[in-house]
Amino acid sequence: MKIIINSSSMVPIYEQIMDQIKAKITAGDLKENDALPSVRTLAKELKISALTVKKAYDNLEQEGYTVTVHGKGTYVAAANTERMKEEQRREVETDLDNAVQKGRRCGLTDEEIRELFELIMED
Repeated sequence: MKIIINSSSMVPIYEQIMDQIKAKITAGDLKENDALPSVRTLAKELKISALTVKKAYDNLEQEGYTVTVHGKGTYVAAANTERMKEEQRREVETDLDNAVQKGRRCGLTDEEIRELFELIMED
């Protein structure tokens, strides 16, 4: 499984792992009962602490994306991809709304905020 970590990102590494696994499940690249790499294997592959991978896996399980069978590994849980997409959409919507509100608090006009969004979307 290909996961790319951005060490210079402000997003914690365990969240980057979670986001990429969620995206693979939502896109159908990972399906129900597919096994995730072991904590040790993924940690070694990414050259990060096994505790970081474990934290990502634990959070994925808490959110219902995976199931861990002790001694057997971590597997993708039965997924309602439509519900997952809607939850992700709401998350992004909230983040964007917070960004707009912050821009307004900083004195930016709606037009200046739109220009910023357009600039970001060009990347």
